[in-house]
Amino acid sequence: MIIGNLGADPEMKYTAEGKAMTTFRVAVSRNVGAMDDRREETEWFSIVTWDKLAEQCAEHLLKGRKVYVEGRLQTRQWDGQDGQRHYKTEIVGNTVLFLDRAPQAARAGVAYGDHDAADHGAVPIDPNDLPFE
Repeated sequence: MIIGNLGADPEMKYTAEGKAMTTFRVAVSRNVGAMDDRREETEWFSIVTWDKLAEQCAEHLLKGRKVYVEGRLQTRQWDGQDGQRHYKTEIVGNTVLFLDRAPQAARAGVAYGDHDAADHGAVPIDPNDLPFE
């Protein structure tokens, strides 16, 4: 499980079989170092959601939203057009909780997946104030 902020709006696609798939990236920051030499490190996680959860994430998530994601790790591999083998590790999300208030136009619910969640009262973050795109 991770808690962080979306770095960009999610992208939703449909497979040839008609299954919804939404991908997005989440930045998780932490402070490291001694008190007199503190610095912030940010780790980026790629998330993929499927079916109804994918549709809900695409509808309600926006750049800057704070989310809790629970799921399993998956590493995909493929051969690129350049002949090189590529790998990508991502979290296949089975629970996504929206931890801040949605913009008024998108406000319909705050939690999707295996668990319910209440509004956690987090302070809304202006996406323009985020240090990432």
